[in-house]
Amino acid sequence: MPLQNRVQPTGEILAHPARGLFMGNRGILHDDAQRLGNARWRHKAWVTCVLSFKGRRRSLMAPGHYTELFFHDEAVALAAGHRPCAECRRTDYIAYRDALRIAGPGAELDRLLHAARAIPRRFVQRRHTASIRDLPDGVFILSGDRPSLVHGDSLRPFTPAGYGAPRLRPDQGKVTVLTPEPSIEALRNGYQPVLRLGD
Repeated sequence: MPLQNRVQPTGEILAHPARGLFMGNRGILHDDAQRLGNARWRHKAWVTCVLSFKGRRRSLMAPGHYTELFFHDEAVALAAGHRPCAECRRTDYIAYRDALRIAGPGAELDRLLHAARAIPRRFVQRRHTASIRDLPDGVFILSGDRPSLVHGDSLRPFTPAGYGAPRLRPDQGKVTVLTPEPSIEALRNGYQPVLRLGD
């Protein structure tokens, strides 16, 4: 039976059997029976990590250890409010920070992201509206009530199993944006997320 650890662009955390391309951390969100409580974070350093690093091995959702969260790809992780890990993804972390023109300590970046991604005390995703023509590739929006990835002249609808067939991206109109504004700025300034469009 799948564990409830698959993060969606909407911020929901589901139990789903599909494998993720990246892992993330927000602290200990589960109990000793591997069930999630109401909290969706315990700290502000929401990172996106590679699945394999220096031969380290972990038991998923072990008691007293952080909850391993999984993402289909990096665009999903960015939409959910995560950033590249400074240890296992050092090069990507530096590229992300450079794209945001942030030179201070990592805690400053995490405070900036947290203010843009989460509504305090409600444990839900903060969203905003923007003109669809102004959004860079790699951003997630709501199209109807479904998350969709902005990719070139198309929108790629997303389900827990991955991306659906592309649809034509409208060239005007306001949309609800899931990706936090700092990550949009990083994408606009050249940060290239790892996408997994083919499966």
